[in-house]
Amino acid sequence: MNAADASSRGEETDLPSPAVEPPRGRGVLQSKSLVLNRSYLPIHITSVRRACVLLYQGIARVVDEAYQTFDLPEWCERGLGPGEEPLGLVGRAMAVPRVIALTHFDRVPRRSVRFTRHNVYARDANTCQYCGRRLPRHQLNLDHVVPRSQGGQSTWENIVCSCQACNRRKGGRTPEQSGIRLLRRPTRPAWTPFLVHAAGVQRYREWCAFLSLPEPAPRAEPPRTASATSAIPCG
Repeated sequence: MNAADASSRGEETDLPSPAVEPPRGRGVLQSKSLVLNRSYLPIHITSVRRACVLLYQGIARVVDEAYQTFDLPEWCERGLGPGEEPLGLVGRAMAVPRVIALTHFDRVPRRSVRFTRHNVYARDANTCQYCGRRLPRHQLNLDHVVPRSQGGQSTWENIVCSCQACNRRKGGRTPEQSGIRLLRRPTRPAWTPFLVHAAGVQRYREWCAFLSLPEPAPRAEPPRTASATSAIPCG
């Protein structure tokens, strides 16, 4: 079952792991679009390629920062706004659809982040919560802040990422008992910010009106050449 299917059923889902480095050479069609329900609430993150398919099928409409919506032909005719990225079409270009809204999805799924090893790594961004080093997962452990021998539970609020060196140093003690500092108190992640953080994707300016996230730094405008874009049919 993919994340979109689980979303429509209101189920818990695992989150993609955070990327240590942004993938290089990835085309614009593999970059990300935010998916909203018909009430403009964020429910998923998908690829621009998939967003274009949904637009072509009439299942979704593009939403701009003024909350105006466009079907695919209207979006093609609209052209490029200031600072918008181009997506190559046959004989012309349109703006990359960074936000789309599904036309027939009203429900607001009850979403919660499943407590799993995978998602603890994602919450903590593969970073040791004692020394602050970001490491590959095979070099990390999960640590009980309050050890089980002292009544600690396996919960969001008591489990953190730890490197092997800090894990050995801490042993079966609390951070205070072992003389090491916990960088931040672990908490249960809220769904929407966690969705974006754990996906390891760039936070696009166009998303800020729909997510409770700080506005990202301005990005350099990519060259508008045929080699820098990918062609799709404009319905």
